[in-house]
Amino acid sequence: QVQLVESGGGLVQAGGSLRLSCAASGRTFSAYSMGWFRQAPGKEREFVAVINWNGGSTYYADSVKGRFTISRDNAKNTVYLQMNSLKPEDTAVYYCAAANTRLLRTTNTSYPYWGQGTQVTVSS
Repeated sequence: QVQLVESGGGLVQAGGSLRLSCAASGRTFSAYSMGWFRQAPGKEREFVAVINWNGGSTYYADSVKGRFTISRDNAKNTVYLQMNSLKPEDTAVYYCAAANTRLLRTTNTSYPYWGQGTQVTVSS
């Protein structure tokens, strides 16, 4: 079982940056692939980024590639999402998720564990 708690969301102007954190409980954090998803009002939850168990592999949605960076610190049981050059269309609730797999999964249904979400609002 893994419990996830996101933090770091907030209000930022377009072009600005934010860093989201996701703290995980449990002794087996390093065995999990970790993903970030987001959900804007009236839209379905969408994949943002994923990182494998040791941080050696990552994958991004085309909409954030080159602007967002996912990373993890297994000693701190934490995964991060550095978001630069933010756009108003990045406004959403951001969720982290965990899956006990060494594969890079991009679909919601691949992740059994989810955080409560953190709001990111980008003003124009």
